[in-house]
Amino acid sequence: DEPSIVKMVGKRLEVEGFDVLVAIDGQEGLTKAQNEQPNLIILDLMLPKLNGYEVCTMLKQDTRYQKIPIVLFTAKAQEKDEKMGMECGANAFVRKPFRAQELLEQIRKLLEASTSQPPSGVVPS
Repeated sequence: DEPSIVKMVGKRLEVEGFDVLVAIDGQEGLTKAQNEQPNLIILDLMLPKLNGYEVCTMLKQDTRYQKIPIVLFTAKAQEKDEKMGMECGANAFVRKPFRAQELLEQIRKLLEASTSQPPSGVVPS
């Protein structure tokens, strides 16, 4: 939800060899995830139109998308936020402020667990 963070994370992921797709709100993120079928999604919780919990829940309830790992990436740092994220199906929770290396480790770990194919898409929001 913060353009400067989206730009910074996107550039860092591209440097690491990832193809990056960007969505500016939850509805666009959901549509891109459904159309592009990325290998992993980075999803903020505080998004316009559909929040991150809603997007995560919709994707995880649909068998076509439920295997796509989702990293919730947010400034919401309370335990209840992480619990709600895991309940809606998220695979990891990274709090802002964050260390880039921590985010990269989560991404690699989830991709390794979900597929043996090279990453083809990451959708930060």
